[in-house]
Amino acid sequence: MTATMLEPPPVRASPAERLRGTTAAVRVSLRWLGVRKTLTPEQKTQAAESFGAHSEFLSARKKLLDTRHAAYKEVTAIRGRVLAFWKGITLPYPEPGIRLIRQADLEGFNQKLLDLRGELYQAVAKLDTHYAELKDTARRRLGQLYNAADYPPSLEGLFEIDWDFPSVEPPDYLLQLSPALYEQERARVLARFEEAVQLAEQAFYTEFGRLIAHLTERLDQGDKGERKVFRDSAVSNLAEFFERFRQLNVRSNDQLDSLVDQAKQAVQGVDAQALRDSDALRRQVAAKLGRVQNVLDGLIVDQPRRRIIRSASAGQGGNHAPGH
Repeated sequence: MTATMLEPPPVRASPAERLRGTTAAVRVSLRWLGVRKTLTPEQKTQAAESFGAHSEFLSARKKLLDTRHAAYKEVTAIRGRVLAFWKGITLPYPEPGIRLIRQADLEGFNQKLLDLRGELYQAVAKLDTHYAELKDTARRRLGQLYNAADYPPSLEGLFEIDWDFPSVEPPDYLLQLSPALYEQERARVLARFEEAVQLAEQAFYTEFGRLIAHLTERLDQGDKGERKVFRDSAVSNLAEFFERFRQLNVRSNDQLDSLVDQAKQAVQGVDAQALRDSDALRRQVAAKLGRVQNVLDGLIVDQPRRRIIRSASAGQGGNHAPGH
């Protein structure tokens, strides 16, 4: 099913209405060969007896393939890239397995996943050339637990990337059947998008806070002035966040926007090597980011199973963003 392209949101639309009018739902699914298998009852009983244990209190599985093999790692690396790309270009949505993508990014997203699917097929084909070797290794290492029936004839077709664009809007036919029910569904969908805005804020706060805290800690020279080693990624990851925030931000939280702008100005034109070369620059950037972090620490309070984001404009109660 293709995504429903809504009318552009009105100029004074709420963040939820803007999000609803400019994004589409997207779902990515991965089909992957399982490389672990539960032991049969007989095998589990035999394993339990060796420890003098009862089999019903034992959980045991065997590993069918060596996942450390270079060819297998190439396949799993593509899986990681697919998930990272999907999550990096989208925002969370309060339905499992669904995220929101800007309508302007649909064609690029589709092409990128087509390219990654092609890379996956090539990597699986390469892995298949090592399949006999992997099975021989498993036969030696599993001993009596090895069972040829656990292994399909070929690996091709057992790894797949699929994606679709499910509609999260009430179906048009519902308007003809029951206008009242249709309006009820419209209200439910808007509530979902309001929750999606909260989830997006939460995700931005969490990632932003983590990146700022890490870089600030690395720049801090301590009481004795000792310099800490940090990687280029401590700076480049923050720059990547700024760009993603610029593209995906729905302008729902002025305070968050201001903090991101302050942090961006603090590191503008500064690279990792410059921070290594100049103690004065380290202190200057650390002081600016430290002020941002202090505000963030006052806004984000960790509690079991959820994260609460306090907004200065929300009164004493604050905005409650559910975990996602």
